[in-house]
Amino acid sequence: MKRHRWSIVILIAIGVVVNYFDRINMSVAMPLLQKEFNLTAGQMGIFLSAFAWSYAILQLPVGPLLDKIGVKWVNRIATIIWTVACLLTAVANGWGLIILSRVLLGVGEAPYFPSAAKAVSHWIPRNERGRAIATYDSQSKLSNAIGAPLIALIITEWGWRGGFLATAILSLVYAIVFWVWYREPHEDKRLTKEEYKYITEGGSQSSEETSGNVMKNLRYLLTKRKVWAVIIGFAAYGYSWFLFLTWLPGYLATEMNMSILKSGWYSAIPWIVGTIVELVIGGWLVDRLINKGYNRTRVTKIFLVTGMLFGLSIIGAAFTHSPNIAVFWISMALGGLVVTSAVAYSIPTFIAPKGSVGTLTGLLTFGNNSMAIVAPIATGFIVQATGSFMYAFLLAAAILMVGILSYTFLLTDLEPIEAAASESSQHGIITRKIKA
Repeated sequence: MKRHRWSIVILIAIGVVVNYFDRINMSVAMPLLQKEFNLTAGQMGIFLSAFAWSYAILQLPVGPLLDKIGVKWVNRIATIIWTVACLLTAVANGWGLIILSRVLLGVGEAPYFPSAAKAVSHWIPRNERGRAIATYDSQSKLSNAIGAPLIALIITEWGWRGGFLATAILSLVYAIVFWVWYREPHEDKRLTKEEYKYITEGGSQSSEETSGNVMKNLRYLLTKRKVWAVIIGFAAYGYSWFLFLTWLPGYLATEMNMSILKSGWYSAIPWIVGTIVELVIGGWLVDRLINKGYNRTRVTKIFLVTGMLFGLSIIGAAFTHSPNIAVFWISMALGGLVVTSAVAYSIPTFIAPKGSVGTLTGLLTFGNNSMAIVAPIATGFIVQATGSFMYAFLLAAAILMVGILSYTFLLTDLEPIEAAASESSQHGIITRKIKA
């Protein structure tokens, strides 16, 4: 049997790398932008969060849009938009246009992770899904490990505009590759009948299924306790994630007095740790335990809660002035948190009603990416007020505790949620009751 399905996973994984190169270039370039535009720490936080203003808000409509239109066309258009956004940042002549281009980047990249989850639900059987999601989600960490020093080198040589131009070119290449390669399973001629049968019999959702009324589906999902468990837990993880993603190079450059190039290399260490841990534990080990017969819900909850507990290692970084010790604690925290990321991203593919994976993933990523607005701004103003990152890290730890409680007490099971009854079927039930 051919394994064409894994070429789709690899295509998605490459897109994640490109996505995060586009995002972290602002973090690495921030010390130069601060000097050029005379920014305070609070204003830097606003710059760093601009991408998330549109990205977070669009998570809600993006999910239903994917369920209606499909992965192929939504992502084709999205890749073009984010390419244009990177190019606009490179040629911007003022801070206003830079912020506008970052908002546009958020518009372009907003569909990517919901579409990735939906593509996996179409292409990958349930018993391989944890590994597939860890394969692409881990690239969000690897891209930081590779991207931070690489972009730092480009910016050191050619300035911050050179960094954005480089990511614009990379984005254009990926847009072309995605346009050529991605198809839905039912229309992909490279997919053999044998593999298609293996995928469908393994519990994949049909790419031809569509959901009903969008608002009705959203309201219905929000009545479910386990949906709220994942929204709250993933949002708590998101606060620390986006603190590291946006402020880690700046923290090392300012608090630890490093050059841009050196901060880029030091920033890579926690992301390398995160990549390895997510692939080995969040992907391979989770799938292996479940395939050996361990209860999926129990395994999921153990890894979610344990990962968040390791995330509390950020407290150690709050009380040190040594860059080596700080990077050690941040690596511990990030290593734990990335496990929860892979596991949480897989949950909608198991519990979503048929045709609603995009909608449920959109809810999940909306909660998560709301923290991409809050974390950079809150951190910036805390640092501006106190002159230190200590209280910023302690706040992140407190928010992680909320996530731990949510996963512990609200996540009851991972059984599929029944589809919301249609108005016609409800009317039929009422009619039968009256007749009876």
